[in-house]
Amino acid sequence: MKRLIVAITGASGAIYGIRALELLRDVADVETHAILTASCMRTIVEETDYKPDEVRELADRVYSPKDIGAAVSSGSFITAGMLVAPCSIKTLSGIANCYNDELVVRAADVCLKERRRVVLLLRETPLHAGHIELMAQATRNGAIVMPPVPAFYHRPVTIDDIVNQTLARAVDLLDISLPGIKRWEGTGRAALRPRVIDRTQNGTSVKDSAQD
Repeated sequence: MKRLIVAITGASGAIYGIRALELLRDVADVETHAILTASCMRTIVEETDYKPDEVRELADRVYSPKDIGAAVSSGSFITAGMLVAPCSIKTLSGIANCYNDELVVRAADVCLKERRRVVLLLRETPLHAGHIELMAQATRNGAIVMPPVPAFYHRPVTIDDIVNQTLARAVDLLDISLPGIKRWEGTGRAALRPRVIDRTQNGTSVKDSAQD
């Protein structure tokens, strides 16, 4: 069983963290450990139809953001890593500068020092130099900064399509695969053309079946 920490901070885009918890419930070998910051409570109410208590119920375990002694604050508590979705600039700053004064930053810092993956869905735009420097420092610390830039090759129709595809890519980085996600398989006829291996006495040759 993989334990995955999912933190929801006060940045816009609370649906990313909520949907992550929903999707991960369908992954049999993943146990979610959620941290919801005080700031995210308002964002959840403003941006979604969920209530904070309903979001908490989606996780296997939930921790207070002030509980600096929680299980996820120790490196001896083995996890598969951490997803911060969405990640605020304040949280990014804490992770970049190792400010271990609250649980989201402490849990992320523990994952990084234990060489576990931390994926930050940074929700801010446009960016000034200070933001970019924080992103660079967090990256040097070992975090993966992944702004939730939507993909369009799967031709999304709804916001849910965009959110789900972004989260699939995010948890890919944590070696977790979500079912039912469309993946890019190349473009054009050449990418889809089956190949036939013709083994002869003179060696092995490969030819396109379309030529037969």
